[in-house]
Amino acid sequence: MNSISDYDGETLVKVSRTVVTEYLKTGKKITPSDEIRARFSFNSGVFVTLNKDRDLRGCIGFPTPDRKLYQSLVSASIASATEDPRFPPVEYDELDKISFEVTVLTPPEIIKVQDPSEYLSAIKVGRDGLVVRWEFGAGLLLPQVPVEYGWNVEEFLSHTCQKAGAPQDWWKQRSTVISKFEGIVFKETKPRGSITRVNL
Repeated sequence: MNSISDYDGETLVKVSRTVVTEYLKTGKKITPSDEIRARFSFNSGVFVTLNKDRDLRGCIGFPTPDRKLYQSLVSASIASATEDPRFPPVEYDELDKISFEVTVLTPPEIIKVQDPSEYLSAIKVGRDGLVVRWEFGAGLLLPQVPVEYGWNVEEFLSHTCQKAGAPQDWWKQRSTVISKFEGIVFKETKPRGSITRVNL
């Protein structure tokens, strides 16, 4: 994970934009070049986030390393632009106003605690993303989200419960399973602009 260089991150964001542009223009899902496939042939979770005028325009990804990174990147890029149920599909003409962000994930690990209050010291804002699982579903928030909103750990847990469709305080239930992961984030500074590594 830590071996992902700034150049790699720049490449991932550029590939994401290229894939979405081609898909919205022609309806075709392009296959990355041999070089890209070779470089990103390790299994990894990944999320693609689209922002327009600082507002979220789409965010979809794969939390677990079930597929090779280049495969997950292509699928997540197209899905974030066309399948996020919270938004209408992105139009081709919008792409000049949308900035792309790619987050490469470490595998989620279940946080083992004796008492739910221990979650507050086991989770670090600015490092960890969270997955909350309960009997009726699961929800995930990326590590950059609590930083952007200025949440503390308890607020982060509450909002992740909400994302899972659970009551806000459901992280206090012993039956709830909470996992954490880390992410390496790269994003365009503006639509089609330079690409930087985000230090959370």
